[in-house]
Amino acid sequence: MKTDSGATRSVWMDVAPLPSRPALAQDLRADVCVVGAGIAGLTTAYLLAREGRRVAVLDDGPTAGGETSRTTAHLTHVIDDRYHWIEQVHGQEGARLAAESHTAAIDQIEAIVRSERIACGFERLDAYLFPRPGDSPDELTREYEAARRAGILGVSWASQAPIDGFQTGRCLRFPRQAQFHPLEYLRGVAKGIERDGGRIHGSTHVTSVKAGRPARVETEGGPAVEADAIVVATNSPISELIGVHPKQAAYRTYVIAARVPADSVARALFYDTGWPYHYVRLYRPEGENGTELLIVGGEDHKTGQADDAGERWDALESWMRERFAPAGEVVTRWSGQVLETVDGLAFIGPEHEGSGVYVATGDSGMGMTHGTIAGMLLRDLLLGQENPWAHLYQPGRVSLRAVGDLAKENLNFVAKYIDYVTAGDVASVDEIPPGEGAVVRRGLGKIAAYRDPGGELHEMSAVCTHLGCIVHWNSAEKSWDCPCHGSRFDRHGHVVSGPARTDLEAREASRAGNRSGRER
Repeated sequence: MKTDSGATRSVWMDVAPLPSRPALAQDLRADVCVVGAGIAGLTTAYLLAREGRRVAVLDDGPTAGGETSRTTAHLTHVIDDRYHWIEQVHGQEGARLAAESHTAAIDQIEAIVRSERIACGFERLDAYLFPRPGDSPDELTREYEAARRAGILGVSWASQAPIDGFQTGRCLRFPRQAQFHPLEYLRGVAKGIERDGGRIHGSTHVTSVKAGRPARVETEGGPAVEADAIVVATNSPISELIGVHPKQAAYRTYVIAARVPADSVARALFYDTGWPYHYVRLYRPEGENGTELLIVGGEDHKTGQADDAGERWDALESWMRERFAPAGEVVTRWSGQVLETVDGLAFIGPEHEGSGVYVATGDSGMGMTHGTIAGMLLRDLLLGQENPWAHLYQPGRVSLRAVGDLAKENLNFVAKYIDYVTAGDVASVDEIPPGEGAVVRRGLGKIAAYRDPGGELHEMSAVCTHLGCIVHWNSAEKSWDCPCHGSRFDRHGHVVSGPARTDLEAREASRAGNRSGRER
């Protein structure tokens, strides 16, 4: 069974956990098998079940227990990579379709909230994009003009974002964006799937996805699912060795939540134009009286290529306190994983034509809307219906104007193989304190060594089981992270997220136990 996606906890995890679903216990036949129970997988399953399709959802952890539980849950068409760049890469029509699809995704979420009567704090509000100090005003002018060309006619200029005591300067206002509680929303979506005859199975680790007619999903426990189509919605696809992986890069993004007096900060979404960029929203937990939480995120870096979470969180806090005077105590900090594609848009559609296997990946910092777009687009493709977004999001695309970015990402990936010949993080495992891990050189190879809080040492190969890069220790999340394609493993080497499908190889010195004896 999949372990936790990290040691930190988001504010959304403080609600009652989603009901556990039983593991797949016997072979199953379905119209569509969805692998992954995050927002992309559950939305796909929900919309297909509403159309009368027999749907089975498999996940090796709890429902919505992966990256969906670590989002900040902005619902917006204010694309992270900016419309003027999307237009440059995908053309004016591509930018228009991107705006149309993200806007439709927000409307779809709102429709599901109303239809299923889901109490998830869905709320429409304005979003403000303001410049980082020192940035050229031309950036916002270009974005305003490109957004208008993309069909976002409501975008307008504001002299100042509604942040008391901080002068943002002239900025852009985008009306009718939204926010919600992602786990409460997916609790309602999951109920709808099961009401309409769909099946959801947790604690079910998928070991292989085989194309064909029918396609087939095999699991570690033995039972298999045959289906007319398989949707792989596991954040990063586990269904193929290379595929889209060279066209996207994994980043860690950081979040803090600080208490503020109720109504002391304008109810809006806020973004700046800097890099690393920052994003802000409010959340009022149920039962809170007189206070709410200001959620601030950003300070991204490539997965497995830095281990300085404390500094990232401190930078977020400093940025927040310069702009939001009411911010009080920081009550929680967490991180999540973002998959940035080289051309700014998700990959959604058939893995290969005629294979019967479909993927949804490449959230590009827009996971809630991209995940919902995936559900809408895949529903149409699987029902044989035309969808105007299909070409824009098709996984096989290579945008010629993004070739330079593609080359840069792959040079970074290749460069990480130099880790094979470098020294370890420490000279000896004796230097590893309780509760921490480090990579240690042993002869010609490298060992990933973790010392548990009781002092017991657990050793495993440091070689990622995807394409063989050397993993790095993430001291904030207590995980082993791959710097090449973002695979992550828990402290004992059990796979947490793909593209890797198998655990780090245990070494004889390890006393961590096997998969059936995992820590929870």
